[in-house]
Amino acid sequence: MTFIRRLIIFLLLISQSLFPQNSAEENLKFEFLPAGLNFMPLKANHQEARLGVLYYTATSNLKVDIGNTIDLFSFEFAEDDIRITLGIDFMAYAFSTSFEGRRLQIDAIDGFFGGNLSFSKRFQKNNLLGRFRIIHNSAHFVDGHYDLDQKNWLNDTEPIPFTRDFGELTIAHEIIYTSTIIKYYGGLSYSSLVRPSELKRFNYHAGIEAAFVNLFGEIFNHNTNIFLAHHFLLAGAERYTGSQQIQAGIKFGNWHSKGIVFYLSYYTGSDVFSSYYYRHIKKWGIGFNVDF
Repeated sequence: MTFIRRLIIFLLLISQSLFPQNSAEENLKFEFLPAGLNFMPLKANHQEARLGVLYYTATSNLKVDIGNTIDLFSFEFAEDDIRITLGIDFMAYAFSTSFEGRRLQIDAIDGFFGGNLSFSKRFQKNNLLGRFRIIHNSAHFVDGHYDLDQKNWLNDTEPIPFTRDFGELTIAHEIIYTSTIIKYYGGLSYSSLVRPSELKRFNYHAGIEAAFVNLFGEIFNHNTNIFLAHHFLLAGAERYTGSQQIQAGIKFGNWHSKGIVFYLSYYTGSDVFSSYYYRHIKKWGIGFNVDF
């Protein structure tokens, strides 16, 4: 509790120094456990907190996502239409290779946990958004990668101590038309700790999302959004390589709030499962997830 109080006081002092002319008490609204998210997870970025499953059509393998991101504290400057939030990120995604004995065979898993500081500035027809995340990422082979009969790891690929502790900054601009919402973004990350040491410490990313609102009208009094999304990542080991994911789908629910998403996906680049960071893949997929 002492840490939280000090953090709130620190943010209040920053806000007063940044906005001295509007620092009156009635202009600043503090909220504990605010509804929704100040910065929505990026649709085509595989390293985002979500609940869902992506089915790879060529191999029948699955990417299973389990995670959540929650805003805990909100500071809103009403006259300036500025909102700053603090939140936490806990998530993991697993590589399922088959289904045996009424259970998924999980080959590998990536885990992430950390926190974020998000910023939004609202204008009449567009928004300026930002998010800074501090994340610990580790990757592991699990029992689905082990041959119990032969008593060895499949394909002679043994576990490696994969770790990335990184800070990531993303800046986005969102344009809101009558029936279309377009967001483009870019950013970078720096890893203070990497294992193996050949991993690049600086990574760069960019992307775009376009949502077409209510092309099919409302369903159960909720919007339907047709969307396209593209995410590009420049990262690598020893040398940089580009990876990208393209998605096209439909979301049932408000574009900026919770909803159910169904989509088609194409991914090419370094394997999304960090235990296989050294291999290049190309995969089509069909998936669904739940937006918080």
